[in-house]
Amino acid sequence: MTGNQVTSEVGRLRTVLLHRPGAELRRLTPRNNDELLFDGVPWVARAQEEHDAFAAELTARGVEVLHLDRLLTDVLAAPAARAAAIAAAVDDPRLGATLQHATTAHLDGLAPDDLARALVTGVAHDELRGGRGLAYQLMGRGEFVVPPLPNLMFTRDSSVWIGNRVAVTSLAMPARHRESALTAAVYAHHPRFAGVEPLYGADLEHLEGGDVLLLAPGVLAVGVGERTTAGGAERLARRVFARGLVHTVLVVPIAQERATMHLDTICTMVDVDAMVMYPAVADTLLAWTVTAGDQAPDDADTTELAVSGPQPFLVAAAAAMGIDRLRLIDTGLDPVTAEREQWDDGNNTLALAPRLAVAYERNTVTNAALEAAGIEVVRIAGSELGSGRGGPRCMSCPVFRDPL
Repeated sequence: MTGNQVTSEVGRLRTVLLHRPGAELRRLTPRNNDELLFDGVPWVARAQEEHDAFAAELTARGVEVLHLDRLLTDVLAAPAARAAAIAAAVDDPRLGATLQHATTAHLDGLAPDDLARALVTGVAHDELRGGRGLAYQLMGRGEFVVPPLPNLMFTRDSSVWIGNRVAVTSLAMPARHRESALTAAVYAHHPRFAGVEPLYGADLEHLEGGDVLLLAPGVLAVGVGERTTAGGAERLARRVFARGLVHTVLVVPIAQERATMHLDTICTMVDVDAMVMYPAVADTLLAWTVTAGDQAPDDADTTELAVSGPQPFLVAAAAAMGIDRLRLIDTGLDPVTAEREQWDDGNNTLALAPRLAVAYERNTVTNAALEAAGIEVVRIAGSELGSGRGGPRCMSCPVFRDPL
């Protein structure tokens, strides 16, 4: 089977969208790394080596790897895609009208590959041809007219496939807003995605792909916390119900903290009935069960919703999935080790198939627990990649998985 469709977290992975980190990481400094959502300044060459090894592991297992920057270069030859991407890059109140016009002219004069590079890497004050205006004159040489996008390598967040539809998401943090514009341009204009209908948009309530888990065919879990709002979860639920993509949405509140920024930082599926989860939340995580109401909608955004709960997340999930219980991989960790490995994305695994998952090698105790539970673990290095607070699932957007 070929195409674009995802109906679970663990169906055999066939196609995935990645972004190899590049010069945008070299823009990170101790002065700006917090603003750009990194915990430190990564060693770029090593981060690239780690990402290359990750991509190689996927390719070796028969996964088609699509590279976001290459797709973006392809579509920036199209006038509509080019105009939309440039407009998003200059939509910044810091610039003022004069500098916006100058920046637009600079970007529009670039060839597609150079434009793609500039949109991802950013444009510093002293790199801008024809810079002018009061805002330009008051900027320091090292300041960014167009900021870089170092978080672009976390392709899970800016889009998520549900069935044969793609939700281009609405990213919450200012440092990431433009990522959705680039992803949207690729899906709207690249022939690889011709005919794909969008499910969501960057202009809607905040919703990020790291908070969206396809627990089973027809069952969606959406975390609500630091990055995804209840309004975003509600709108997504209405739209997936109106299109018949799922029958149940579980809305799962999570702590609004950086350590638990997304639902997939605390739990991910590793088998059709098994999940690895941060032990500290296993007994307290709750879920509201949302289903479509009886009234036929006038449009996707007015679908009536029925809400029940809360229930313990694991109980609600098993009921929605139609199984007796959702098997929890109990890492058996002491609290200190559990907290360390959760921070290091030990729970953020990428399933390649049932009972086969990619994980960071550094989380030795969690990986041993997964193997003891019958999960084959593909270990990858992530010492530098992890400085952006993301693991293998964060760095990958599945485009096609085999149905279960």
